[in-house]
Amino acid sequence: MAEQLTGLADDRALLGRTSTAERVSDILRSRIADGFFPPGTRLSEDAIGGALGVSRNTLREAFRLLTHERLLVHELNRGVFVRVLTVEDVEDIYRTRALVECAVVRGLGEPPYALERLRAAVTEGQVAAVENDWKAVGTANIHFHRDLVALAGSDRTNELMRSVFAELRLAFHMVDDPRKLHEPYLMRNRQILQALEADDRREAERLLETYLQDSLERVVEVYRRRVGEGAAGTTEG
Repeated sequence: MAEQLTGLADDRALLGRTSTAERVSDILRSRIADGFFPPGTRLSEDAIGGALGVSRNTLREAFRLLTHERLLVHELNRGVFVRVLTVEDVEDIYRTRALVECAVVRGLGEPPYALERLRAAVTEGQVAAVENDWKAVGTANIHFHRDLVALAGSDRTNELMRSVFAELRLAFHMVDDPRKLHEPYLMRNRQILQALEADDRREAERLLETYLQDSLERVVEVYRRRVGEGAAGTTEG
């Protein structure tokens, strides 16, 4: 937990003078999405509140917001924990992703598209792979698809998918071989980008549909095995 708290202390400046539960929840959501708090981690009010410099009431409201988003769970007399997803949760996450991401690609207007952030996410993943940092590759993968959704130019869609991608990170934590999961998608993300650069939206959507189906099958296969082994234990944070 010490490393996570150091990162949160760095985020303290983001709160500025208008510290709110919504802003705190944004920070914690981002930290969950980036893999700092694994599933089952108990979130200490004192430690996190101290790292961020916010009141207990503000932090509890942020926890409530993230519980509503299904990222946290409150257990009576035990505290607040990062949620451990079920296989059904994983399937629903990918169902939502397919509905939204494919619709975004299908609904793109006339080119040229603002693909700079997608290119940056592809490069981010390639650099992380060279450094053999497969957790960072997974983060770059999430960034790619987050930025793909952002092409729709819809704040509502971005907000919806922000929580979905944070939940996706919780699912990734169950995978015991992140390289095996993420490495194939470095090339597939690049192929989707190249199709968009060529203004071939139909091919980009086809690649995306196949990508999501294959990724779902990989994650669910591992997830069923890990859940069956009882691998998702609770850790104190």
